Amino acid sequence: MKYIIATGILLAYQSIFCQTNTDLFLVEINDGKLGFDNPLNISNNAGYDNQPSFYDDDGILFSSTRNGQTDIALYHIKSGTIDWVSNTPGASEYSPNKVPDKNSISAIRLDTNGLQRLYDYDIGNGKNKKLLNDLKVGYHVWFSPEILVTTVLVENRMDLVIVDPKKNTSITVYKNVGRSLHKIPNSKLVSFVMHGEKTSNLMSLSPISGETKKIIKLTDKSEDICWMNDGTVLTGYGKTILKFNSKTDNNWQELASFTDKNINKISRLAINNVNTKLVLVAEESTENIVQKQVETFNSGDLDAFVSCYTKNVLVQNFPNDTLYVGKSKMKASYKRYLNQNPDTKVKVTNRIVIGNTVIDEELATVSGKNHQQVAIYEVTNGRIGSMTFIHGNSLNTDAEKVVQEQLDAYNARNIENFVNTYTDDIKVFDFPNKPGFEGKDKMRERYGSFFESTPELNCEIKNRIVIGNKVIDEEFLTINGNNYHAVAIYEVENGKIAKVTFVR
Repeated sequence: MKYIIATGILLAYQSIFCQTNTDLFLVEINDGKLGFDNPLNISNNAGYDNQPSFYDDDGILFSSTRNGQTDIALYHIKSGTIDWVSNTPGASEYSPNKVPDKNSISAIRLDTNGLQRLYDYDIGNGKNKKLLNDLKVGYHVWFSPEILVTTVLVENRMDLVIVDPKKNTSITVYKNVGRSLHKIPNSKLVSFVMHGEKTSNLMSLSPISGETKKIIKLTDKSEDICWMNDGTVLTGYGKTILKFNSKTDNNWQELASFTDKNINKISRLAINNVNTKLVLVAEESTENIVQKQVETFNSGDLDAFVSCYTKNVLVQNFPNDTLYVGKSKMKASYKRYLNQNPDTKVKVTNRIVIGNTVIDEELATVSGKNHQQVAIYEVTNGRIGSMTFIHGNSLNTDAEKVVQEQLDAYNARNIENFVNTYTDDIKVFDFPNKPGFEGKDKMRERYGSFFESTPELNCEIKNRIVIGNKVIDEEFLTINGNNYHAVAIYEVENGKIAKVTFVR
């Protein structure tokens, strides 16, 4: 059972070849309620779509990769069409914002020679001019037509700098800040993120007086926020939107969660002036990424297949027998294999998805013969960072039987029947091989008190994969009214469970 009872990348270094595949989703807000049931993908582009801001109540600006460069797009909500504001050969544009009192936008321009400056782009004809000559601006927000609050790249950090473009003056306020800059509605303040050694805080800044105050500690999942007109701050947390209002809340509160599998790792947010529409940035789903590598493998497109993996991808046999590390070695290995076995195909017969991990039961057909295997994929920043194989080399007819017996004992809260399904030296790990605890006595100690104190306890198996002496269970647990999702890999020896590995 689930072992739960125990207790800004700097813009200058971005490249379209390493950016995560992200999309923009438009959410309607009616009477303060978000339309989470029907988010609209407004970018719908294979590649990087990010950094949204509202030009007006009908127009959404964002950075979008096309034809090998990143340009500024303008999405029109009413018509559902996109215009391109910039198209600069040899350069890419990021972080667009409307310039106050002008029909133009400001955006960061990154040239192929590494020069990074803030430019002004006419919304009608795309003509541009440099706004700041010397500062390497990472992100910016207009406090007024005369004052910019920016993050400026200095060595390996970003500093908070107040700039007057007309007077060409700048004042550094803070060192080591984050990328999220916003005007705070109904105030003369701007919010920014201050990074500490262990935590990051959302802060307010008066660009006039220079006074700063802490608003709230940020979550460990995101530093991106946006402000509603009533003083509520919104931030993303995985598939969830959290909210905080200093008048009513002591900490972050869950507002709502998405069920759409295409919305994951919510990051940047933008809201229109009248608070009727919210735009969020979400990463491509882990399931889509894994499925893409399956399809490209079966089509024989080796380059596309390898592009689904990180540069330093780890390939291993379960639990941690390293086969090789690195995309270059992966390509060479698969090239040799496919040259020898050109007719190889893989069919996914069962799939479990938990967080950023996908567990596929696969039927590999090689030279007309079928082979069962399981592949565990861990996805990081839009790419597969590790692939772990489990092969069905041994036949153990007792494996599923004894795992089912321990499940029945768990649901009955029968501690003796439960622990008797395990070996005396049972070992418990977190995937792939991080030690948890060991021994039947420790098992009895932990689960005995848990069974006694938990009258509402049930575990339902949503998915089960049996391969050799291993049983992989996707478990849905109900514990005193709370629900939990877990995956356990059971290894059976001589009719007893000898090892359990939990995938978090």
